[in-house]
Amino acid sequence: MGADYRVFAATLLTVFLSVSAYKPVILLHGIFEPASSMSTLQDLVTKAHPGTNVTIIDEYTELFSLYPMWEQVRGFQKAMAPIMQQAKDGVHIICYSQGGLICRGVLESMDDHNVDTFISLSSPLMGQYGDTEYLKYVFPHYLKENLYKVAYTSYGQDISISNYWNDPHHQDLYKENSVFLAVLNNQTAKNDKSKEYKNNFLKLKKLVLIGGPDDGVITPWQSSHFGFYDDNETVVEMKEQEVYQRDYFGLKTMDERGDVTTYEVPGVQHLNWHKNLTVFNDYIEKWLT
Repeated sequence: MGADYRVFAATLLTVFLSVSAYKPVILLHGIFEPASSMSTLQDLVTKAHPGTNVTIIDEYTELFSLYPMWEQVRGFQKAMAPIMQQAKDGVHIICYSQGGLICRGVLESMDDHNVDTFISLSSPLMGQYGDTEYLKYVFPHYLKENLYKVAYTSYGQDISISNYWNDPHHQDLYKENSVFLAVLNNQTAKNDKSKEYKNNFLKLKKLVLIGGPDDGVITPWQSSHFGFYDDNETVVEMKEQEVYQRDYFGLKTMDERGDVTTYEVPGVQHLNWHKNLTVFNDYIEKWLT
């Protein structure tokens, strides 16, 4: 009886240790979405790894997601900080759509973050340049060709989408007036914390980039892999981008140390990335150690 109890106790201890070993997971929603839009992904994580602390950050939802990106970064950072502080082994973050850029802002501007793995789900990491329904909703009288006229003004930069609007035909205006994406990319001399931003980004252990050609919203979809248009609207892949080659914010360094993974996943539309079982099983779950 005593031997059986010891075996049972050892088994329980093993199960407990395996469950408690999973790092906390933080989820960030996309533009125009309620926080509850991430609940399917939360359920998938907890089902795959029972006992994992999974937190959906309930900030800047729906129309509030149009607030300026730096304001959102500060709000999300404040909400994420206590979770990080309680996780001595670090946390994982899964950030969807616009939320991926917010996570970049948190990572680069937070000196004491302890993010292990950043999983970016179809995020416009190198910006957006396309006539999507989202754009027409916010700017009904503008097409991509002339949105720069409002996006690169002081009042335009008070709207989140304008903060990462990257017009390949007006790069001088973008670099001069973008207060968010150009700063994150260290493409502007205005960032007096460029070294700190790069060092903070490089504290990240793993970067996982997920996107695909059937997304229908992120334009070009390769922006989710740090690719983007040149002035002929030809996609230039990540490793050919100036920000990569000159290692402006640490992407090349991270890639060369083997810590950047990209997944091109066909057949997934933009609104389904964080709800798709195959995406979770094949491209997300393995990273949630």
